[in-house]
Amino acid sequence: MSKKTFELLTETMFYVLMAFRSGEWCGAEAVDWVARRTNGRVRMGPGTLYTILAKFEDEDVLRPTEVSGRRKHYAITEKGNRLYEEELARLRQCVADAEQEER
Repeated sequence: MSKKTFELLTETMFYVLMAFRSGEWCGAEAVDWVARRTNGRVRMGPGTLYTILAKFEDEDVLRPTEVSGRRKHYAITEKGNRLYEEELARLRQCVADAEQEER
């Protein structure tokens, strides 16, 4: 996949990265973290979660750290941190644009 793949992150992708910036998790733990962080506003089903995890692993955004039975734990990579920071800056700019008074 090219850099274009992650030009704009979906909301769930952004929150998955946010979760992994706070620690190493398995997918279910990351989903729980996101649900708590957003007071249940952002929900992910298994299909969405595991598609994101697979894409992030393929693109070296997350790396597996431990496999225990069916559970795989991940950590965010340097590339993942960069991607998160770029998206955060983009979102902040969107909010700043929206908050400007109309001229």
